[in-house]
Amino acid sequence: MTGVVRWVVVDAGSFDLQTEAVAFLASLRARGCSPNTERAYAGRVALYLNYCRMRRLDWRTPGFLDLADVQRWLVETPLPPRAGQVRPGPVRYRSRGTANAIMTVVGEFLRFAAVHGWVPASTAGLLSQPKLLRFTPPGYDTGESGQRLQAEAAVFRFKVTEPGYEDLSGEQIRGMIAAAPSARDRFLIALLACTGLRIGEALGLHRDDMHLLASSRAVGCGVEGPHVHVRRRTDNPNRVLAKSRRHRFVPVTADLVALYTDYQYERDDVAEAGESEMVFVNLFRPPLGRAMSYPNAKEMFDRLGRAVGHACRPHMLRHSAATRWLRDGVDRDVVQRLLGHASPLSMEQYRHVDDAEARAAVERVGLLTERR
Repeated sequence: MTGVVRWVVVDAGSFDLQTEAVAFLASLRARGCSPNTERAYAGRVALYLNYCRMRRLDWRTPGFLDLADVQRWLVETPLPPRAGQVRPGPVRYRSRGTANAIMTVVGEFLRFAAVHGWVPASTAGLLSQPKLLRFTPPGYDTGESGQRLQAEAAVFRFKVTEPGYEDLSGEQIRGMIAAAPSARDRFLIALLACTGLRIGEALGLHRDDMHLLASSRAVGCGVEGPHVHVRRRTDNPNRVLAKSRRHRFVPVTADLVALYTDYQYERDDVAEAGESEMVFVNLFRPPLGRAMSYPNAKEMFDRLGRAVGHACRPHMLRHSAATRWLRDGVDRDVVQRLLGHASPLSMEQYRHVDDAEARAAVERVGLLTERR
């Protein structure tokens, strides 16, 4: 037993392993995808295969209308009640964005199967069509004669309105820290807000990643000043995985070091926590000392959101950090390195104009008009 979680898909009738789907999931592991990605893909492939079984459709040879019907079925079929739900609630449906995510995985699965000869090439050909790019992102190389202006676009994809990205004001973040009931939670909130770490990166921190002295040369690290190291590990006990494959370090402030010290005093009162090398562990409910997981963190942020009266999600803190850096004039290359983005195109989502900036721009024009 290795303790590593693996996901499979079984036939709903015979409970035998669905060979092609299992091979597809194995290819995700070979590419270094996280167990959470593997879990999500397994569920989406199983959903497609179950649909084909209900409709007595061969999943290997769906026609154009069959795939279009899958897409429609995803948004028109009510979702089952949530686990543990006692009272009947409102009928829930998948959003178009969720349906798009499922169809994307279905497309990847069918293309993978086509490469291995399990699905006809004609089936894979139904999934995309050539599209001329009318707009290209900054830095995109269109080629000498524009030959790269044509791309393959997904056919079975709903048009959805971009939801936008939410950030939090400094006052809201300070309110979240003040409302947090424990030193551990206060440190986690401040860590995400000050460093822009992803929640998976924070939950995957080991105690020896925390270099919080003025100099870390005693432990063989040449980085000056307090900082944390973000490393991608595949054997974390809570199964979290840093998205970026590149190791990086992020400087931290003296205030954050003080919050970490408070957390250490709190942690030292729980004997079981001393056995874990992970930074964030369970302190208040069994199993004590176990590494904090994604569901633990989500539950904590949900409770916090109810306490402060506004949405509180870990990625909002990352987005807030990036937006603040960019508005303060920090060089985009520096922000990209701090966030761990491989491509500068990933930065576009973080820089948006808020109401105050738009009003200030109009007022500057008004002042010029008055002077003239």
